[in-house]
Amino acid sequence: MKSDKIFKYLLFSASFLVIIVAAGMVFTLSSGAIPAFKEFGLKFIISNQWNPTEGRESYGALPFIAGTVITSVIALLLCIPLAFSTSLFIAEYFYKKRVAMFLSTMVDLLAGIPSIVYGLWGFYVLRPFIVELGLSPQGYGIFTASLILAIMIIPYATSLSSEIISMVPNDLKEAAYAMGATRLEVIFNVILPNARSGIFASFILAFGRALGETMAVTMLIGNSNIVPTGLFQTGNTMASVIANQFGEADGLKLSSLIAIGLILFVITGLINAIGKLIIKKLA
Repeated sequence: MKSDKIFKYLLFSASFLVIIVAAGMVFTLSSGAIPAFKEFGLKFIISNQWNPTEGRESYGALPFIAGTVITSVIALLLCIPLAFSTSLFIAEYFYKKRVAMFLSTMVDLLAGIPSIVYGLWGFYVLRPFIVELGLSPQGYGIFTASLILAIMIIPYATSLSSEIISMVPNDLKEAAYAMGATRLEVIFNVILPNARSGIFASFILAFGRALGETMAVTMLIGNSNIVPTGLFQTGNTMASVIANQFGEADGLKLSSLIAIGLILFVITGLINAIGKLIIKKLA
């Protein structure tokens, strides 16, 4: 029918537009990054120098790659047990009960809060708490940024994981209970085998959000262009250094910031690709 053909062409056009946008992003970032890579070569990736002094300019992405990976990994490690436990509470232990529905609503609300709000909360609440504990004199640093990242991605991962867990067929769980299985045995032998690929995907997506987070991290990490050697030392991430310095940058410095953006794009793409391969094996 004519309407089917029109709908088919609309779907094709939308899919093709996504490819065009992605290709345009890669082309733009690559073009902007060329001067930096021409000047420094691949050493740009492993260099820890960041000197914008005119006549002695030297730029390297290693401090920001290290800061991004460390903060995101710590945030994910903090996120997994809390998000998984909360998703089980919502989708299994108290499924469709009033307390679970209330908690699910709150989780969805927290997942939609803009990052700048989390950053403000972290600046006025979390940072002074870190100072009070004596962990950091100023409250800034890798650990503080990781904590705010974890708080940000826990609702996101929880919301996705609880949806996946709730989709496990009740017939399978009831059959296990009929055979005398305990609630814990049902979780590990029925729910997890059926939902593990979806749960894993939710954490991959949460990790991807942590990698690219900008404002909340910028407000708490300390913004030092050095490779962090401790959890309570200040640092910088790829997103935060771009946010801080892009507006005033030009020439080689601007190209270096664009190159950092390209590296972040590639890292995020690789993580998503690896995640998809693992999901296929888990499915």
